[in-house]
Amino acid sequence: MVEAMELLRSNLSRVRIPEPTNRIYKQECCVSFDTPKSEGGLFIDMVTFLAFGKDYVMWNYEKTGNPVYLHIKQTRKAVSEDRPSKKPTLLAIGVEGGFDNNEPQYEEAYNIVILPDYASLPFPSVELPEKVRLAVDCILMDEGAERKERVAAWVADKKQVSVHAMNLLQVDNGIVIPPSGWKCAKCEKTENLWLNLTDGLILCGRRNWDGSGGNNHAVEHYNETGYPLAVKLGTITADLEMADVYSYPEDESVLDPLLAQHLAFFGIDFSSLQKTELTTAEKELDQNTNFDWNRIQESGQETEPLFGPGYTGLVNLGNSCYLASTMQVAFTTHAFTSRYYENQGLKKAFEEAPADPTVDLNMQLTKLGHGLLSGKYSVRSSEKQEGIPPRMFKTVIAASHPEFSTMRQQDALEFFLHLLEQVERVNSGNPATDPSRSFKFGIEDRIECPSGKVVYNRRFDYILSLNIPLNEATNKEQLETFQKVKAELKSEGKELTTDEIVRPRVPLEACLAGYSTPEEVLDFYSTALKAKTTATKTTGLTSFPDYLVLHMRKFVMEEGWVPKKLDVYVDVPDIIDISHMRSKGLQPGEELLPECADDGEVESKKLSANEDIVSQLVSMGFNNLHCQKAAINTSNAGVEEAMNWLLSHMDDPDIDAPLIQEAQSAGVSVDQSKVDTLISFGFQEELARKALIAMGGDIEKATDWIFSNPNASGASTVDTSAAASERINELPDGGGRFRLVGFVSHIGTSTQCGHYVAHIHKGGRWVIFNDEKVGASVNPPKDMGYLYFFERLRD
Repeated sequence: MVEAMELLRSNLSRVRIPEPTNRIYKQECCVSFDTPKSEGGLFIDMVTFLAFGKDYVMWNYEKTGNPVYLHIKQTRKAVSEDRPSKKPTLLAIGVEGGFDNNEPQYEEAYNIVILPDYASLPFPSVELPEKVRLAVDCILMDEGAERKERVAAWVADKKQVSVHAMNLLQVDNGIVIPPSGWKCAKCEKTENLWLNLTDGLILCGRRNWDGSGGNNHAVEHYNETGYPLAVKLGTITADLEMADVYSYPEDESVLDPLLAQHLAFFGIDFSSLQKTELTTAEKELDQNTNFDWNRIQESGQETEPLFGPGYTGLVNLGNSCYLASTMQVAFTTHAFTSRYYENQGLKKAFEEAPADPTVDLNMQLTKLGHGLLSGKYSVRSSEKQEGIPPRMFKTVIAASHPEFSTMRQQDALEFFLHLLEQVERVNSGNPATDPSRSFKFGIEDRIECPSGKVVYNRRFDYILSLNIPLNEATNKEQLETFQKVKAELKSEGKELTTDEIVRPRVPLEACLAGYSTPEEVLDFYSTALKAKTTATKTTGLTSFPDYLVLHMRKFVMEEGWVPKKLDVYVDVPDIIDISHMRSKGLQPGEELLPECADDGEVESKKLSANEDIVSQLVSMGFNNLHCQKAAINTSNAGVEEAMNWLLSHMDDPDIDAPLIQEAQSAGVSVDQSKVDTLISFGFQEELARKALIAMGGDIEKATDWIFSNPNASGASTVDTSAAASERINELPDGGGRFRLVGFVSHIGTSTQCGHYVAHIHKGGRWVIFNDEKVGASVNPPKDMGYLYFFERLRD
């Protein structure tokens, strides 16, 4: 011990006392998922305050030379088996009144360790130097960077006073609400009833994703009348603040300071009412408490828990299932496994990382890949798998996207696109190892105007987004019979059972065919006719990626701009062939539309947006420029199409670029001023024009393109520019046959709520990944997917 103390004193200069601004990691290793509960405990660097597991702390010593560490080891306490379980009263985790997960209790032991010999001194000890004691006390008292960087509780926002409450219109219909015996005015529902505070109508609430709840009559009444406030009957007591008042235009539970007056208008003496109904928050608590993952996706089927490499679950950090399901599928693809596991060791990633590896995306993706695929954290020690918490990865991937840093539910599609964009960014210096390229493909729009001349527009994407044509349902006879039965039961005041409901079944082939079906382009400006006209557009793919991701557009807008999820099944085969979707490019005998019009103003008109579509989107709160781009990029097909495009491209880096810039890069048109700029750099005009066409009119990218292709031919045609563009981007390509390897399903009425689950085909069987739970799938719901992942078959 004397020798260890001497070592410590000789290294006091390598000990820092933390300052309030320092981030202290003490709950998880920054290069693995080791914690103080792990066999070797956790070592905290007394200079950087980064934490390392036993197998990784020497890497840090070799990289930094920092020898002094605080070692924390947690040992499980013995707990009585009959410990009572508390019922939660607050929608929260880790706070008083929140969910009690019955987690085991641990006791902690501390030591000061000096590397490289692992000389150890116990803490606390009065013999330790004061500087060391102060530093350790600060570390132990600190909440920890991991906990600070996440919201530890799901606490519902405090209700605000509704803007509609103080001047609420109330209509005297002669209605007097009885103290009991309520039922919906439009159906026979006697539960989940809401009293509209304007006209006194009692109507049932929204239908839940599982078929429970009401029949949407209350919200439908709001859409018809605009009457804003309703109170849930059964939640009104003498304590009016506990009443569940909902504001439809504000789309949230609110406070109504004049609720007593508004109730008295309809003869309600609130002081005599007793609470009989659960409030919305309490019902949400019940749903969370009784959450059953088998019921959600596989109808309560018993599934065999799976353990080992590739079968590691991800802990839900609070509405993070969108991240968990997406990353599980991503790390099934060779693109991600080779980059961040097979060809990238943890030590190499750590050595290449900056001083703080917690903020390095490459390091955290490698950490996540090894955590998921190594099997180290998926050992059959019990029937329940604990999984690994992707906290550091979530923090770094969300750094450039504030929505993903919240505890709110997010769209799995938006997250996947954001992931690929960030992966492409950090791998820009070495495209050959960029996993995002395996998902990227080229798209070509062929537009033909009545003159017979054509123009080709090209772009790249990671996702093939498909509409679901309900008119192509294969069970139309059953649907017609179902509608008749439904109408008869409704007239008799009866309800359908879940087993009696018939949903449309649409084959995936019909969705793919719809993508390539010719469509009309309204208000297209033809440079040949020098006038606006109606053109015909067909779309095809210029390359087939290694992994094709299909997005099913299940969310549409109803009348009144109420989001609706299509209640439909899509029959997805294990093998698909999209060879027919290959774009053929400029064909012999086709004549291109003239590149330039008489003036720049006319040139920009050929990409003009439909004002009706733009105005409707703007009225919904979207940016005017973004709305114009949405209309243009969907060829003015309609509000729904523009909305879908807008929601999928909100984070595009060029979303705020002026329209005139995009108009100049449409088709094969090139801004002459940009050509002149490149000529001024010393490049030939034909080469400059070709580079601008290949790079979409971006001068900086065009310059890089020229330097990367010094032997590029000066000849510039649409055919060669398309081929050159694909060669430059080195996109993967091959045959059109693909095999289904995984899909992400969504349960809920909106992508911003509900739950996401992944099913992945591995080891010759389907496996369900539901947060930390991993099991053999009994009945994979392939017809209910939101995102489908296909792998291209090698010829």
